[in-house]
Amino acid sequence: MAAAVLEGEEAFRRIFRLYRRSPETGGAINFRPGERGVKCAQLAVGVLSNQDAGRVGLQPLELWKAYHLEGYPGFLFITNPFLPGWQHRWVRQCLKSYPRKPNVCNLDLHVSPERTADLWSISEKQLRNKMTQKRREKTLLEKLRWVTLGFHYNWDTKKYYKEAFTPFPADLGELSRCVALACGFSNFKAEAGILNYYHMDSSLGIHVDEAELDHQSPLLSFSFGQSSIFLLGGQSREVAPTAMMMNSGDIMVMSGASRLLYHAVPRILRHPGGGLLPPALSDPPCADEPGINSLTESCSPQDWEVCAAYLHDSRINMTVRQVLEEGGSFPKDSDAKTDHKTTGGSYHSEEITETKLQIKQATATSKTPQEDD
Repeated sequence: MAAAVLEGEEAFRRIFRLYRRSPETGGAINFRPGERGVKCAQLAVGVLSNQDAGRVGLQPLELWKAYHLEGYPGFLFITNPFLPGWQHRWVRQCLKSYPRKPNVCNLDLHVSPERTADLWSISEKQLRNKMTQKRREKTLLEKLRWVTLGFHYNWDTKKYYKEAFTPFPADLGELSRCVALACGFSNFKAEAGILNYYHMDSSLGIHVDEAELDHQSPLLSFSFGQSSIFLLGGQSREVAPTAMMMNSGDIMVMSGASRLLYHAVPRILRHPGGGLLPPALSDPPCADEPGINSLTESCSPQDWEVCAAYLHDSRINMTVRQVLEEGGSFPKDSDAKTDHKTTGGSYHSEEITETKLQIKQATATSKTPQEDD
């Protein structure tokens, strides 16, 4: 792949444009033994019981495959540690449960509260018939771009506020605790979540996740659905990033020296394999196993029909963060802005054509909206 270099263009932006323009994945790392720069990671075996792992749909810890990446201390990549049929449950939660009120989403500013109260119910019938309709208007669920949980990130001020808070989902909190514990973070507390909903023309601009007051705790990232290219760079945009593939079920952990690195998602891709859905999502959802007290409701065949139609050309990413240091608190002025609604602007953008990118590159005197950090 090759991309024209514009005068003064930063290394990260150049690589972002390169992958944004091309459907090829040449140069992107696949995490497996023997891949360049990839080394197997030893997790904290013994700290997570099989019972606790099973309650949130994770395999026994000794079966997980985790990797380090050379040059990125504190970065961990875990390839799909979920039990068969369990990704379905988390997809369902992301589409049916987490967008419900009182959680906050991008549609709140433009759509009436009556219609955003339950996006699933208002969209499921049309989504169920999606594959038989050649031309149709997008459902509200398909117009969803982001949802915030717990402490609600404010896209206008790029801060969290003490009063802008709703209870963090218990099931996602426990999933995050289990993953953090396995990676050596015994005191991690899930306090904020940002869920991004991507379609095939979506991207996530270049940014750093630094709004949290606690940078010692890890940032956890969970992916479901179609695949993507993920770019991980350095402490400035002048550092060329490393490209890697993220597939359904994969988990990333950014901690230590890698916690505050620039990163982005320039392109969403069909999963390798050619089917409508990744293999891990092609089988039916699983039922509850005897003796396992699951924290999430099983995904019914009827619900999965809607989820599968959505994921045919979409990807969902959940990022979970600890906002406050242990025993810490917000600054005194942290309750100055309590309105949950923001302009809806985020790092998440769609339909960025090459012409638009070139115009922005050539004329911008400040950061572009989709790449604002």
